[in-house]
Amino acid sequence: MTIQLSTAVRNALLDSIETAVGASPVLKIRTGAAPASPAAADSGTVVATIALPADWMANASGGTKAMQGTWADDAADASGTAAHYRIYAADGTTCHLQGTVTATGGGGDMTVDNTNFAAGQKFSVTGYTLTAPNA
Repeated sequence: MTIQLSTAVRNALLDSIETAVGASPVLKIRTGAAPASPAAADSGTVVATIALPADWMANASGGTKAMQGTWADDAADASGTAAHYRIYAADGTTCHLQGTVTATGGGGDMTVDNTNFAAGQKFSVTGYTLTAPNA
């Protein structure tokens, strides 16, 4: 039998992720494939960097946890095609989360309004939700 978690445990698990990453983390959107794990060295070119809000995720509910506040930048760092993201502690160097990036409706772990970044272009994250096991 597969281990099953109550909704309360799933919510606590998700809320603990935000606690472990900490307040005001840094989101970097990059080109190319994601590294093998958050512990592996960065890969690809950083096309965008966003300092996320201090309270960057809503409280978990029903085994999911969604982005909170506005995740946007008035000027992308470089030109390139967004393919993966990494979320770092506020120090900008300790990676805790990573996943795929697609345009809205594209099915990525994180969605943005446009994956073709031009240096200086304004962009926004349109969706980001964490889902706990068996939610």
